Amino acid sequence: MTATPAAPVADPPAHPAQRRILTVLVAAQVLSGAGLAAGITVGALLAQDMLGATSLAGLPSALFTIGSAAAAVAVGRLSQHRGRRSGLAAGYAVGAAGALGVVAAAVLDSPVLLFSALFVYGAGTATNLQARYAGADLAAPARRGQAVSTVLVATTLGAVAGPNLVEPLGRLATAVGVPPLAGPFLLAALAYGTAAGVLWLFLHPDPLVTARAQASAQANQDSPESAAGSLSGGARSALLLGALVMVLVQLVMVAVMTMTPVHMQHHGHSVGAAGFVIAVHVGAMYLPSPLSGFLVDRWGPAPVVVASGITLLAAGLLAGLGPAESGGVLALALGLLGLGWSLGLVAGTAMVTNAAPLATRAKTQGVVDVAVAVAGAGGGLASGLVVASTSFTVLSVGGGVLALGLLPAVLLAVRPRTGDHATAAGD
Repeated sequence: MTATPAAPVADPPAHPAQRRILTVLVAAQVLSGAGLAAGITVGALLAQDMLGATSLAGLPSALFTIGSAAAAVAVGRLSQHRGRRSGLAAGYAVGAAGALGVVAAAVLDSPVLLFSALFVYGAGTATNLQARYAGADLAAPARRGQAVSTVLVATTLGAVAGPNLVEPLGRLATAVGVPPLAGPFLLAALAYGTAAGVLWLFLHPDPLVTARAQASAQANQDSPESAAGSLSGGARSALLLGALVMVLVQLVMVAVMTMTPVHMQHHGHSVGAAGFVIAVHVGAMYLPSPLSGFLVDRWGPAPVVVASGITLLAAGLLAGLGPAESGGVLALALGLLGLGWSLGLVAGTAMVTNAAPLATRAKTQGVVDVAVAVAGAGGGLASGLVVASTSFTVLSVGGGVLALGLLPAVLLAVRPRTGDHATAAGD
């Protein structure tokens, strides 16, 4: 009983290298954001153009999300054994190779090569997300939400600029003999490759390796449970809840986001207009991250998860029931979709990071991100099928209603443990 109030006092401060580590991660995320946006903006349009079928327009999103799942395992394991520097740099390098493969597929008009390259390209998406964990490795426990959000918000600049460069990049691609829709993937290859170089050259000291060394030096003061890497019942519950939150917000976000450019094209909007709406969406995914982190650190993850579910519901209703001819309404809806994702991702990440023992943290985070990526793949693949068989309205409203599942999940997981494990559960 007396140990519970004493725990916050015993929390260690941030490591002196934390500021430098965040600076390097921010630089890499600014670059990688542009690479991340390419597949989101034109992936579905490129597949539709090559295959001539709306029902398969969600396939690119599914493929690079499945690739993201495979890469999450690889990046997590490599980070566990060799540190964050090796894992993240390798992930971005593979993503750059995938982007070049997409460009080659467009030039050769090869759907098989396109789908293979999109799978490889997914490594960049996985790495972009796993970088948030690196920001929290050496952060003070009470500041982990802000550390995660700092890394996420850095993605905003490149991710917002990328979709708005669709038309100029298309003209550049045409000038060098590449189909215009492949233009953003040229930028992705450069952005991911440069991010890999920045991390490999400058991510010193390695945050995960340093965190382990720090924990080892304080082994006599740390709990045996933490040192052994085992999970208590409360920590396991918090970890599972954090994973569920991230899985559900990713599923809903990817499904609605993937089909929005196709939906807009069907209602007479230009590719540039679709790029603007996606830019608003991606900006809303990452720009509010400091607010999400502040709320998590101030109030705990659970209330932020509830806010995420409500925001995603509002986004789905507005996207599905608002006038399809209004780009402004769709931009607002996709902005809310991004905000709901941000709230859920930061809260879920804090839950997983707080619950995962340091001895197995990177591996556990990689496994969780696999589940997140698989959920995104399912959402991307199902989105085209749902729209083809019903409508974009059904997809959007259904996604918003599904997001409400976060509310009972939080209540069931948190309420029984309010007294004995409030910190891990998020109250």
